[in-house]
Amino acid sequence: MAASRLPPATLTLKQFMRRQQVLLLYRRILQAVRQVPNDSDRKYLKAWAREEFKRNKSATEEDSIRMMITQGNMQLKELEKTLALARS
Repeated sequence: MAASRLPPATLTLKQFMRRQQVLLLYRRILQAVRQVPNDSDRKYLKAWAREEFKRNKSATEEDSIRMMITQGNMQLKELEKTLALARS
């Protein structure tokens, strides 16, 4: 049987796709945070997002990662709704 040429730390397709989802969520959160008018609130939210993602960086269980992505998307939607209300 031929040995795989991939290094042992290579991500599976599923892991790669989850990683892309997480990175997209992080970017979208930071983009939304940039729209916060108050400078101190903006800094707080940016630090909060960074800390949450760092804290969960080592998560490997598929179900918990999926749950965190769902939770992050819900929080992003709430932030976007709040920002829309503040603008109107």
